[in-house]
Amino acid sequence: MAELFDGVNFIGVIVGAVAAFLAGWLWYSPMLFGPKWAEGVGVEMGTAQSMPMGAMVSQGIGLLLVSWLVGVTAASNALLTILLAAIAFGILGYSGGMFRKNSAYARVTDFGYLVVSVIVMIICQGIFRSL
Repeated sequence: MAELFDGVNFIGVIVGAVAAFLAGWLWYSPMLFGPKWAEGVGVEMGTAQSMPMGAMVSQGIGLLLVSWLVGVTAASNALLTILLAAIAFGILGYSGGMFRKNSAYARVTDFGYLVVSVIVMIICQGIFRSL
Protein backbone atom coordinates (compact mmCIF):
# COMPACT_ATOMS: atom_id res chain seq x y z
CA MET A 1 0.00 0.00 0.00
CA ALA A 2 2.91 2.33 0.66
CA GLU A 3 3.81 2.44 -3.05
CA LEU A 4 0.58 4.37 -3.64
CA PHE A 5 1.71 7.21 -1.39
CA ASP A 6 5.51 7.20 -0.89
CA GLY A 7 7.20 9.90 -2.92
CA VAL A 8 4.02 10.99 -4.70
CA ASN A 9 3.74 14.75 -5.13
CA PHE A 10 0.04 15.29 -4.43
CA ILE A 11 0.17 18.96 -5.40
CA GLY A 12 1.35 17.76 -8.82
CA VAL A 13 -1.46 15.18 -8.83
CA ILE A 14 -4.15 17.79 -8.14
CA VAL A 15 -2.72 20.39 -10.51
CA GLY A 16 -2.29 17.70 -13.20
CA ALA A 17 -5.92 16.59 -12.90
CA VAL A 18 -7.20 20.17 -13.04
CA ALA A 19 -4.93 21.02 -15.98
CA ALA A 20 -6.07 17.90 -17.85
CA PHE A 21 -9.71 18.79 -17.17
CA LEU A 22 -9.12 22.28 -18.57
CA ALA A 23 -7.28 20.78 -21.55
CA GLY A 24 -10.39 18.66 -22.19
CA TRP A 25 -12.58 21.74 -22.03
CA LEU A 26 -10.43 23.31 -24.75
CA TRP A 27 -9.98 20.06 -26.71
CA TYR A 28 -13.73 19.46 -27.07
CA SER A 29 -14.64 23.14 -27.46
CA PRO A 30 -15.80 24.78 -30.69
CA MET A 31 -12.30 26.33 -30.91
CA LEU A 32 -10.68 22.93 -31.53
CA PHE A 33 -12.28 19.54 -32.15
CA GLY A 34 -15.73 19.83 -30.53
CA PRO A 35 -18.08 20.39 -33.46
CA LYS A 36 -16.72 17.62 -35.69
CA TRP A 37 -16.32 15.29 -32.66
CA ALA A 38 -19.96 15.92 -31.65
CA GLU A 39 -21.10 15.12 -35.15
CA GLY A 40 -19.04 11.92 -35.06
CA VAL A 41 -20.65 10.70 -31.82
CA GLY A 42 -24.16 11.81 -32.73
CA VAL A 43 -24.71 14.67 -30.31
CA GLU A 44 -25.58 18.28 -30.96
CA MET A 45 -23.39 20.84 -29.23
CA GLY A 46 -25.10 23.61 -27.31
CA THR A 47 -28.45 21.90 -26.88
CA ALA A 48 -28.15 20.74 -23.26
CA GLN A 49 -30.44 22.52 -20.81
CA SER A 50 -27.83 22.21 -18.06
CA MET A 51 -24.28 21.02 -17.54
CA PRO A 52 -23.97 17.20 -17.43
CA MET A 53 -22.85 17.20 -13.79
CA GLY A 54 -22.62 13.41 -13.45
CA ALA A 55 -20.34 13.21 -16.46
CA MET A 56 -18.24 16.12 -15.25
CA VAL A 57 -17.83 14.68 -11.74
CA SER A 58 -16.95 11.25 -13.19
CA GLN A 59 -14.43 12.88 -15.52
CA GLY A 60 -12.88 14.78 -12.61
CA ILE A 61 -12.58 11.67 -10.46
CA GLY A 62 -11.12 9.66 -13.34
CA LEU A 63 -8.58 12.37 -14.12
CA LEU A 64 -7.60 12.61 -10.46
CA LEU A 65 -7.01 8.84 -10.33
CA VAL A 66 -4.98 8.84 -13.55
CA SER A 67 -2.97 11.81 -12.28
CA TRP A 68 -2.32 9.89 -9.05
CA LEU A 69 -1.16 6.93 -11.16
CA VAL A 70 1.19 9.31 -12.99
CA GLY A 71 2.48 10.45 -9.59
CA VAL A 72 3.08 6.85 -8.50
CA THR A 73 4.98 6.05 -11.69
CA ALA A 74 6.98 9.28 -11.36
CA ALA A 75 7.91 8.42 -7.77
CA SER A 76 9.22 5.03 -8.89
CA ASN A 77 10.95 6.43 -12.00
CA ALA A 78 8.65 4.43 -14.29
CA LEU A 79 6.98 7.14 -16.38
CA LEU A 80 7.20 5.03 -19.53
CA THR A 81 4.80 2.66 -17.77
CA ILE A 82 2.10 5.34 -17.65
CA LEU A 83 2.64 6.16 -21.32
CA LEU A 84 2.21 2.46 -22.13
CA ALA A 85 -0.96 2.39 -20.03
CA ALA A 86 -2.32 5.54 -21.71
CA ILE A 87 -1.77 4.08 -25.16
CA ALA A 88 -3.30 0.74 -24.14
CA PHE A 89 -6.40 2.35 -22.62
CA GLY A 90 -6.60 4.74 -25.55
CA ILE A 91 -6.73 1.79 -27.95
CA LEU A 92 -9.41 0.15 -25.82
CA GLY A 93 -11.38 3.40 -25.93
CA TYR A 94 -10.88 3.56 -29.68
CA SER A 95 -12.28 0.05 -30.07
CA GLY A 96 -15.25 1.01 -27.88
CA GLY A 97 -15.89 3.91 -30.24
CA MET A 98 -15.86 1.45 -33.12
CA PHE A 99 -18.48 -0.69 -31.38
CA ARG A 100 -20.60 2.45 -30.84
CA LYS A 101 -20.06 3.31 -34.51
CA ASN A 102 -18.49 6.68 -33.70
CA SER A 103 -16.71 8.30 -36.62
CA ALA A 104 -12.98 7.76 -37.05
CA TYR A 105 -12.52 11.47 -36.32
CA ALA A 106 -14.33 11.15 -32.98
CA ARG A 107 -12.31 8.05 -32.05
CA VAL A 108 -9.00 9.74 -32.86
CA THR A 109 -10.11 12.88 -30.99
CA ASP A 110 -10.89 10.84 -27.85
CA PHE A 111 -7.62 8.89 -28.15
CA GLY A 112 -5.69 12.12 -28.61
CA TYR A 113 -7.28 13.71 -25.55
CA LEU A 114 -6.33 10.73 -23.39
CA VAL A 115 -2.70 10.89 -24.50
CA VAL A 116 -2.55 14.70 -24.20
CA SER A 117 -4.09 14.61 -20.72
CA VAL A 118 -1.47 12.11 -19.51
CA ILE A 119 1.31 14.23 -21.03
CA VAL A 120 -0.10 17.28 -19.21
CA MET A 121 -0.10 15.28 -15.96
CA ILE A 122 3.51 14.16 -16.52
CA ILE A 123 4.56 17.77 -17.11
CA CYS A 124 2.80 18.86 -13.90
CA GLN A 125 4.56 16.10 -11.95
CA GLY A 126 7.88 17.22 -13.40
CA ILE A 127 7.26 20.83 -12.46
CA PHE A 128 6.11 20.14 -8.91
CA ARG A 129 8.70 17.43 -8.21
CA SER A 130 11.44 19.91 -9.05
CA LEU A 131 10.16 22.63 -6.69
